[in-house]
Amino acid sequence: MTLIKSISGIRGTIGNEPGNNLTPIDIVKFVSSFGIWTKKQAKSDQNKIVIGRDARPSGNMIEQIATGTLIGLGFEVIDLGLAATPTVEIAVTEEQADGGIILTASHNPIEWNALKLLNKKGEFLNNEEGNEVLQIAEQQKFRYSPIENLGNVIKKDYLKVHTDKILSLPLVDRQKIAEANFSVVVDGINSVGGIAIPELLRSLGVENITKINCDPSGYFAHNPEPLPDNLTAITEAVKSSNADLGIVVDPDVDRLAFIDEKGNMFGEEYTIVAVADFILSKKPGNTVSNLSSTKALKELTEKYGGKYTPSAVGEINVIEKMKDTEAIIGGEGNGGVIYPELHYGRDALVGVALFLTFLAEIGLKCSALRKKYPDYHISKNKIQLDKQTNIEKILTALKEKYSDYPLNTEDGLKIEFTGGWVHLRKSNTEPIIRVYSEGNDKKITEELSQKIIHEAQSLSS
Repeated sequence: MTLIKSISGIRGTIGNEPGNNLTPIDIVKFVSSFGIWTKKQAKSDQNKIVIGRDARPSGNMIEQIATGTLIGLGFEVIDLGLAATPTVEIAVTEEQADGGIILTASHNPIEWNALKLLNKKGEFLNNEEGNEVLQIAEQQKFRYSPIENLGNVIKKDYLKVHTDKILSLPLVDRQKIAEANFSVVVDGINSVGGIAIPELLRSLGVENITKINCDPSGYFAHNPEPLPDNLTAITEAVKSSNADLGIVVDPDVDRLAFIDEKGNMFGEEYTIVAVADFILSKKPGNTVSNLSSTKALKELTEKYGGKYTPSAVGEINVIEKMKDTEAIIGGEGNGGVIYPELHYGRDALVGVALFLTFLAEIGLKCSALRKKYPDYHISKNKIQLDKQTNIEKILTALKEKYSDYPLNTEDGLKIEFTGGWVHLRKSNTEPIIRVYSEGNDKKITEELSQKIIHEAQSLSS
């Protein structure tokens, strides 16, 4: 069982011993730390935090403990109940709150849950902010409010606010989407996506919606990560119902994948590429994605005359780079779309609205749209190492060996080869090196991956 403490939040498995898992004691400890940190930032006696959760069976228990802890600290808690991660992010700024807590372990299995922490801008904590919260947690010098200063809870539903804001975006065209008369299959992975995506589609004028795994019980019908091996049910449903496309999200609705009308994966990496294509065709500008994302976005951006900038892996790293470069669209290759005109956060709902507008406007089938883009192949691997292994030494040796090649060392080591790239980065929680690679075809990609993996393993021995 596991408890992982990072700058963006606390995640772990439910049950067992405190300190090694996400138990009630750990929830109180870290919620208290975050509450104290937000009070210091706000420098006010009137404090407010927004809280929302995905549908995991442990969510209700964690929500009650977290809410009670915040009341004990004197906070007004805006409780959204079941809510997508991007919905909570929007609610933080709409409520002018001091921060937010999202109870979700994203794509992790059902035995996991997490406290994901937002600052007053509705964005994940950066490195400095996150470390401050962790330091407060280590010190455990908590002081709670006396009876006359206890907080309170206000329950609100922000889904309509979220969808209304999406519909008001200039590039989202409800009329075109409605006229296209799309037939859509939705896999909500038995979480909040089963509520939010159909509601968004109805607000966009989509009437023919087939729902699978949309009961928000939290008992996932399949592995919740939206990868091809986990999506056989929706691919069959799209084909059997002659749908125009399928929509897949993860349990907290910040990752987005599409299935074309033939039942084939559009490709998580190409979610951001297609959305960026639509946006850049209307307004050329800059883009950002992380170092482990497809090079197709860079090529597309340059075709429209914009500048592409890579960032370190992690949503907040993408966001900060987007702000630095004034990027108009960005995201991650895991299906995470970040559209600053709405808010700075990965948002599957706005991704759906922009993608459907694009599809309606160009009048192409989903499979034909995918053919507009290069068919690059991405491989994702990891090297398991001993705890004593000096990973930095391995990365430094590889950097020296490939010093004649274009390198990026912002987040581990990325090597640009002819026809492809390899990105190596160490895990913050395990003795492993993650190895992502991309090539012009599957053969090149696998050869690059295995070559670098073999060299890294030989350096570790």
